Amino acid sequence: MNNAANRAYVAVEWIAKFAYINLLWIGFSLIGLVVLGFFPATISMFTIIRKWLMGDTDIPIFRTFWTTYKSEFIRSNGLGLLVVAIAGLIVLDLVFMKNSGNSFISVVQIPLYIIMFAAVMTMFYLFPVYVHYELKLAQIIKNSFLMMLINPLENLTMIAGIVAVFFVVKVIPGLGFFFGGSLTAAIIMAACYPVFEKMEKKRRTYP
Repeated sequence: MNNAANRAYVAVEWIAKFAYINLLWIGFSLIGLVVLGFFPATISMFTIIRKWLMGDTDIPIFRTFWTTYKSEFIRSNGLGLLVVAIAGLIVLDLVFMKNSGNSFISVVQIPLYIIMFAAVMTMFYLFPVYVHYELKLAQIIKNSFLMMLINPLENLTMIAGIVAVFFVVKVIPGLGFFFGGSLTAAIIMAACYPVFEKMEKKRRTYP
């Protein structure tokens, strides 16, 4: 009975933690008027989840979030500009292909869809790579793309997890407010973290 109570307490504690960082993510995104606040808030959330995965589960959540938000505000928005530009190009391509009756577009549709899929998957890796390594933006993009190419199982894990969160939130919309962002970030970070460990192990083995 004691063990069951302890497990229940731990489960409730983690539910509260994920709800808390999701609310911080929403709140700090709004503080930055969304346009400037979304990416620093997202980086802050990924930073906390990374620390949890590394075993540092007792970190002061608000202080860590706020410190990261301030220190990464400008740099993370630089990454944000890139993400928005890529997302914009993808949307434009989709609209163009939908409205074009050109036979040439029909021929290149599949390659374009593959490129767009690769771009989206690369964007999923950007945030974990950003918080895990001290790299310049160009290196973050390059490493994210390479990791996406050589880790198909992790890609599938991300997609399955994100789709699962999407359907749960669609069925119970209220959960999105408390867990939509934090669970999605946790799925992405949890899929990437073993990749980082694997790469670090290879680096130590073959210096």
